Amino acid sequence: MFKAAPKLLLGALLLLTGCYNIGSRRLDQDQSDYSFALITAGKRQTLLNIVRLRYADTPGFLDTTQLISGYQLQRSFAVGVGTASPVRPSGNAGIQFQESPTFTFQPVTGDAYAQSFLRPMPIGSLLPLAMGGLPIDVLFRLAVQSVNLISNAGSIGGDVGRGSPEFFELIHDLRVLQVAGLLGIQLEHSAEIPGKTPSFDRVFLNVSSTDNPILAETVYETRRFFQMKPKDERVEVVYGAGQPRPGQIRILTRTMLGALGQIAYQIDVPQDDITSGRTQPRIQLIGRETKPIVVVHVGKTVPDNTFTSVQYDKKYYYIYENDFDSKLAFTMLQILLELSKTTKSPGTIVTIPVNG
Repeated sequence: MFKAAPKLLLGALLLLTGCYNIGSRRLDQDQSDYSFALITAGKRQTLLNIVRLRYADTPGFLDTTQLISGYQLQRSFAVGVGTASPVRPSGNAGIQFQESPTFTFQPVTGDAYAQSFLRPMPIGSLLPLAMGGLPIDVLFRLAVQSVNLISNAGSIGGDVGRGSPEFFELIHDLRVLQVAGLLGIQLEHSAEIPGKTPSFDRVFLNVSSTDNPILAETVYETRRFFQMKPKDERVEVVYGAGQPRPGQIRILTRTMLGALGQIAYQIDVPQDDITSGRTQPRIQLIGRETKPIVVVHVGKTVPDNTFTSVQYDKKYYYIYENDFDSKLAFTMLQILLELSKTTKSPGTIVTIPVNG
């Protein structure tokens, strides 16, 4: 009559003990889920700020500085024996699982805002990205305002906003040379300081020779544009605008706000918003590249196949999942945003205490 009680007790103990090792089981899932959530939130914040700039609205940036995801496991077990005849054992077991995530955000303001978004991107950090595999033509469209005396499209209208056709011809040739392995970047330091590790403060662009007749023509045109001597294979890159000195290229880089604004004014918005004066007509590019670097669509609803989307002023702005060129440029923009941050904090701290 009492034989069932030990079995009931044993089963309940097994249920409430070793089978619920939450910490190790939640680690992999939490790492993936929160990583995905942080990346998705970052994309949405970037797109929202681009749309805000399109309408001359104030952009805002929030950094997620800490994430605490707490779990609590409460277990209860009771067993008893009745006094009625026949005598029957009775019992119950319960488990309660609670999750309480906490997020800490910090607005980017003051000196951190100026350093991250109003400071021109340093050439020594920008150009090596192309050698890491990022397309140099997309990189220049995003982050470079001018090379020597030719200009990229800007965030203002008119001929200045549309840029120079020669700029898009140049970055096309640079991309051809990059794919062929004929383009390289070298970082050097100008002087050694005793007791200190010298910084790489000089940047050189290499344009190698080739026996391929088609590529040789591209090499010749690129060197001619950079005013390189026929047998020279490298030229120094310096920051600035205007006519360069012999043996140099002058590159004027953008601020992050400049890069965001340039994308913003290429968004094709409803004509009513332009007619009413809420925003200006989008920049019409000229030359080889007439397609916006990031194609952002607008509508009353969001399609299913979107890469990222946001709502602004009762309309939805989104990038299509199957638009690879726009996704690549937008992802590179996210990389540049991360590189522009000057905060000394280690980034988002994820803490997962488990009470069980």
